[in-house]
Amino acid sequence: MEKEIINVAGASRPEGPDGKPLAPISLAVRAGDFVYVSGLPPIDMATGNLIEGDIKAQTRQSLENVKTVLEAAGTDLSKVVKATVYCSNAGYWGKVNEVYAEFFPTDPPARTFVAVGSWMMAFDIEIECIAIG
Repeated sequence: MEKEIINVAGASRPEGPDGKPLAPISLAVRAGDFVYVSGLPPIDMATGNLIEGDIKAQTRQSLENVKTVLEAAGTDLSKVVKATVYCSNAGYWGKVNEVYAEFFPTDPPARTFVAVGSWMMAFDIEIECIAIG
């Protein structure tokens, strides 16, 4: 089985002072019949800048990023079989669910919600998934 790196047109990633991406990752990889989407924080994919806002705004941006990456891979949110939500505060669970339900209104994928300590940048949520590709 070969792996295929998914290129997302117009996507910009946060860079360090040296102009290189902060992390050596691919936004998504196709392997066999599945697309694996990296954890996507609430970053404006056109500029590489974090969006500002509360947990609902951050959740919405993260899910929009997931949607964009899936579409670049030729699939969509309806094909997501597993999602993992990493959040800085378990107390955000209800607000995250409000936005999450907008993106997965019926037959949602399997999901894990994980409270984490911190990230290298000032955001509160990151979402990754596996979809049928």
